[in-house]
Amino acid sequence: MEKLLVNDAELCESKLVLALNDTLNVISGKWKLPIMASLLSGKKRFSEIERNIPTINPRMLSKELKELEINGIVARKVNDSKPVTVDYELTSSGYAIRPVLEVMINWGMEHRASIMGKK
Repeated sequence: MEKLLVNDAELCESKLVLALNDTLNVISGKWKLPIMASLLSGKKRFSEIERNIPTINPRMLSKELKELEINGIVARKVNDSKPVTVDYELTSSGYAIRPVLEVMINWGMEHRASIMGKK
């Protein structure tokens, strides 16, 4: 797939807005980015994700994981084990947003440090 540049002459503003809206529709919400960040290090079980995001309730985590799965960001794998276990991991599409998440994480850490240092 050819990489598009924001200043590409052939790419009109409406296509840029559409692409941005598509992205936001997939990742928007309070919990989707934290869930994706939790999965950056590899596959995890539901309880592991829940431990990484202590303020999310199980019902919301389940809902958000389903939405991320529907949108092709997260893959859900039911393991043939006793008891049955389920793993979640980012798909290639989910990993494609890793650079954006890393920039956001770094910015958040720096911003928090600067704010906390001022108080």
